[in-house]
Amino acid sequence: MGVDLGDLFKKEQCTFHDLKNRVIVIDAFNVLHQFLSIIRQRDGTPLKDSNGKITSHLSGLLYRTANLVEAKIRPVYVFDGKPHPLKEKVIEERTKRRLQAEEEWRDAIDRGDLETAKKKAQQTSRVTEEIILQSKEFLEALGIPHVQAPSEGESQASYMVKKGDAYAVGSQDFDCLLFGAPILLRNLTSSGRRKLPNKKSYTKIYPEMINLKQGLKSLNLLHKQLIDMAILIGTDFNEGIKGYGPKKSLNVIKKAGNVENALAIIGGGDIPTIDEIKEIRNIFLNPQVTDDYMLNWAKPDDEAIFKILCDRHQFKQERIEPVLEKFLAVENMLKQKNLFDF
Repeated sequence: MGVDLGDLFKKEQCTFHDLKNRVIVIDAFNVLHQFLSIIRQRDGTPLKDSNGKITSHLSGLLYRTANLVEAKIRPVYVFDGKPHPLKEKVIEERTKRRLQAEEEWRDAIDRGDLETAKKKAQQTSRVTEEIILQSKEFLEALGIPHVQAPSEGESQASYMVKKGDAYAVGSQDFDCLLFGAPILLRNLTSSGRRKLPNKKSYTKIYPEMINLKQGLKSLNLLHKQLIDMAILIGTDFNEGIKGYGPKKSLNVIKKAGNVENALAIIGGGDIPTIDEIKEIRNIFLNPQVTDDYMLNWAKPDDEAIFKILCDRHQFKQERIEPVLEKFLAVENMLKQKNLFDF
């Protein structure tokens, strides 16, 4: 799920209050994968309706979006389009890992090891076309805008922030920085706590803000050099060089200047060709994006919401009604039309 830039960038803790009246472009694939991974039953089984249809994504979209809107944050979700051909290998590897995790999950269930079962189950989540269509329909019922990207959702979201149509990108993936997102917000749609690895305890988590310009200045690095670092580490479009993590890649790029010079020093191994390097750079520097979108927020359609959640998927109406009250903030914002003039 993107390039691991570790602790190279300073993460500034923030609150929902700091983001009041801000437009935040959320990487839909990223958060849907998050919902499908985390919102599960004790044995790792995702939430399902009586027909066996997964509903974890709908639950996540409802509750997490309601929290954002109640805080007077204006979310817009961006969906992935057609993946770049260079991403095919990564997609194949993810499929293999998911199938392996499914087998290990079933084995854990048979052993009665629910802790391992849930851990493995979280690795089996898959954002299907049906889930994407259901999510778009549900967002429309909630009155929340969504945008269809021609290719990578992260690149479209980053473009919208660079263009000035939004304040920040909401995603867990550092790839947004490679696409030039001026501000990246992490943990925005998280539950507020995270389980500690291999422990039964949790830690409280907060939204984190990363400023690209400030981060690059602190690292004494150009944006193109950050991309070259990512090529050494490995991206969604190439495997990277074995043994090269964030810190080692940073050091070699600062010494060599660019990835071509760095690879000449490293030598050997399965290294990308000059043409491949140029293509990967171009993906990040000149991504496929669109201006064909409208950012309009509307009052939720309660009837449509109840039809989707309660009639189709057996959600309890008495549990949904209090959550919908949080969307009253949308009505108040709509009365202040100037807030929506870009």
